[in-house]
Parts: sequence; structure tokens; C-alpha cells
Amino acid sequence: MIRISDTLFIREDELSFTASASGGPGGQNVNRVNTRVTLVFDVNGSTSLSEYQKTRIRKRLSSRINKEGMLRVICRESRSQWANRELAVGRLIRLLKDALKEERPRRKTRIPARARRRRLDEKKRQAGIKKQRSTKTFDEY
Repeated sequence: MIRISDTLFIREDELSFTASASGGPGGQNVNRVNTRVTLVFDVNGSTSLSEYQKTRIRKRLSSRINKEGMLRVICRESRSQWANRELAVGRLIRLLKDALKEERPRRKTRIPARARRRRLDEKKRQAGIKKQRSTKTFDEY
């Protein structure tokens, strides 16, 4: 079981992993070992998630989920397939945590009158400086 939060766990059999050749530096190891790991999680078919959670994940992670409802996480940072697998699971946990996190509603606040007055005074002062620079007198001609 993979722990997402205190109340949410995902069974490991709901995740599928594929390994492929990873590009980049690594010498001859790159040519011999499939180190890049692609983790696929079927959001729509998951039995661990409620309908509300599925909808929320689909909405918040829409750019990462394809039409079939598959969430893909690719990791190729390490030269070890096992390390990339662990990193991919960690990324999935972070993605799902962020997608399911409830955000507090924003409370409207007013700008204090003194701050508003200070801002307008500063604007008037700056405008006066600019006006003083640009105004030409008859003596300059």
C-alpha cells in the first residue's frame, strides 16, 4: 500500500511501471540498461479513490491525464532503474497530495486609508519631479 495521506492509501497493483532506455550521459550503461521508468496510474479505474477525489484529480491534473484517465509520471534522473521507480512513486504521491489538498477561501481585505494616501502622495511627488524636468522656460531657447 502506498500512503498518500492519513486517510488515503493506494494499492500497489493499481500502478503499472514500464522501463525504457534513458538518454543523456551515462557511458556504456545507457546502451545496456533500461533506466527510465514510466509510472501509469488509472485514475478512472482506481478502487482506492472516491468519485469526488477522482473528479478533483482529473480537474487539477488535467494537463497530465490523457483521455482514458491515465496519469503518467516519468522519471529518468538516476542511473538506476530502482531509484527512478522510487522517485516516480514519490512524485505521484506529491501530485495526488497537492491535487486533493483543500484550499482555504480567500478573505477579502481592504487597503488601509493611510496606505492609499501614501501611494497617491508618492505618485503626485513623482509626477511633480517629472513635470519639473520636462518643463522648458523661455530662457532655454
